[in-house]
Amino acid sequence: MAAMTKKERVRAALAGAPVDRPPVSMWGHDYLREWSPRELADVTLEQYHAFGWDFIKLNPRASYFAEAWGNGYQRPAEPRHPELLSVAVQEASGLDSIRPVDPRGGVFAEHLEALRLVLNGVAGEADVIHTIFSPLSVTAQLCGLRKEFAGLAAQNPAGAHAALAAVTVTLAAYARAALEAGAAGIFFAPLAWASQDISSPDFYREFGRPYDLQVLAGVREAPFNVLHVCRNNNMIGLLLDYPVAAFNWADHGPGNPSLAAVKAQTTKAVMGGVDQAALATMNASEVAAQVREAVATAGPDRLLVTAGCSIPPETPAANRAALAQAAG
Repeated sequence: MAAMTKKERVRAALAGAPVDRPPVSMWGHDYLREWSPRELADVTLEQYHAFGWDFIKLNPRASYFAEAWGNGYQRPAEPRHPELLSVAVQEASGLDSIRPVDPRGGVFAEHLEALRLVLNGVAGEADVIHTIFSPLSVTAQLCGLRKEFAGLAAQNPAGAHAALAAVTVTLAAYARAALEAGAAGIFFAPLAWASQDISSPDFYREFGRPYDLQVLAGVREAPFNVLHVCRNNNMIGLLLDYPVAAFNWADHGPGNPSLAAVKAQTTKAVMGGVDQAALATMNASEVAAQVREAVATAGPDRLLVTAGCSIPPETPAANRAALAQAAG
């Protein structure tokens, strides 16, 4: 088969058509360089050009959605997560105060600018997808620690649903703005809330799914929407009817299904194959072996070779390069 362009390769993989090789990409945080549009764009493009990724998943700082509603964070001086200083919702009644915010202002405007800078940098060569956290994951961030929201929602279920509705309106409009800026789709992330480690099927059906589908409905026409589920013991099987082009999860994680198992349950593409939790300590040969195993067991069609989540910042360059080389 003749060599494909990056976009041709990705679109063929998403459609289940033959590919010259599976598309590859990785993404991760640079905790010191994700605090301005220019810095985020620069570090994203550096990785893209250095390793020849077939597409870009823009990977902003994880705190910025919650910042839009008033959470306070300390920018780190070391390469680590920002420190949470204050939360917007401190008690159950605080859920009643959550309102929609401007999806094109503040930190949202900054990240739309970062998206535009990245798109300008790739100059049409590759698809760029923009990260959008789910309404449940953002609303939970506003309450502090991961499990706090569940307790507050039990005390004030009407307020919880009202807060989720307000966040959903904002995120749906923000996702539309990302497409208008040129994104090929969104990387939609319920984070840990689609894991039985902190949630349950019934809880997610009530507080997650209805709001997820509202956001996804607004970007349904985009060719490259991805659903990403974090953590082990995930509930991705409950979400396989979501209107997306591909599913991404930690397929090496305990309690999580394999790429082949999910691929057998859907006509959509799967993304993964490399264990992000071990990327910093594996050697390049081990990374290449995981890539080859993914292609062999899941098959080369409807497969995009990536890690199962954001990669550790200390991942060696040789390991990043090995992913791209092994897929070819």
